[in-house]
Amino acid sequence: MIRLHFTAADLCRITLAPAADALSEAALSARPGLSPGRAHEGRGPAPGRPHRPRPAARQWHRSPRGGAGVRAGVLAELVAEDGFVPDFLLQPSAHDFAGGLEAVASTPPERLALDLGIPKTSGWNGGLARPGRWARELAEGSPAAVRELLDDTRRHFETSVEPLWPRIRRDALTDRALRSEMLLRGGVDALLTTLGTTWRWQAPTLHLPSAATYDVPLCGRGLLLVPSWFATGPLLMYRPGAATVLVYPMYDGSDGVPADGDDRPEALAALLGRTRAQVLALLRSPATTTALARRASVSLAAASQHAGVLRGAGLIDTVRTGTAVLHSLTPLGHSLLAGGRP
Repeated sequence: MIRLHFTAADLCRITLAPAADALSEAALSARPGLSPGRAHEGRGPAPGRPHRPRPAARQWHRSPRGGAGVRAGVLAELVAEDGFVPDFLLQPSAHDFAGGLEAVASTPPERLALDLGIPKTSGWNGGLARPGRWARELAEGSPAAVRELLDDTRRHFETSVEPLWPRIRRDALTDRALRSEMLLRGGVDALLTTLGTTWRWQAPTLHLPSAATYDVPLCGRGLLLVPSWFATGPLLMYRPGAATVLVYPMYDGSDGVPADGDDRPEALAALLGRTRAQVLALLRSPATTTALARRASVSLAAASQHAGVLRGAGLIDTVRTGTAVLHSLTPLGHSLLAGGRP
């Protein structure tokens, strides 16, 4: 179990990243098979309870642009082991992919070695269990090895991830809107409680599943939350003098769809209409208009119209972030679906 310990100052310094980190998404997408990952907390491999990749990521991996590991070159050598991603491949302060690569290029050799665990250093990242010749050259700061990493990572991003990037950006905006809504509705407790289905918030400690046990004090510097489309579990990055970074699997709008056989929408059909009752029930799990249209098997225009009527009736709320909107039930909507029961 990994335990993140918050102080009162840390709870006041929880921030949401404005977007996914392009560099770490490229790295995570290069893992062979996108197999269920393991929790990694910035101190080396720490197998935990498996997390399933999002269905869309599995589908992408089976596509011609997927199978990314075989085309990622030397990048694949750094992420092939479950649970380990070198910290220099997480650049949450970079504005875009090019900025992330620039940060890698300027990483001092001693930090590369430390992040790779070559030679093994007690109390830091852990590191690659079986580093090859190229990884050892990278740890020594070889300009040729650094250049090869930059070239292979850039090529992998441009050919495999960049075509998917508009969707990743949209899904990240949806996730950010959802987390913001949870924060507005229920405060920090609601935000941390709903970050991961296998994570446990027991104030003042956030528990992340892991085979190894670590206690990580945040020391008043706060926590930066970074959503990831490809992550299958948490990744933690310690930054001296700055907020600790927690990368988490972003919300998957295909999760939480009500099971077949829920007859409450039928009871509401006479009041709202069959499709509108179905739309209301589907919003037990918040969704964008696009996701709602897909769930209800209606056009985008129809989903938007139904959402507008339900919003006007006070049954749902809509939060806009940039070009994305997220619909969720209001307490009245929850009550109506529950048949008036609290």
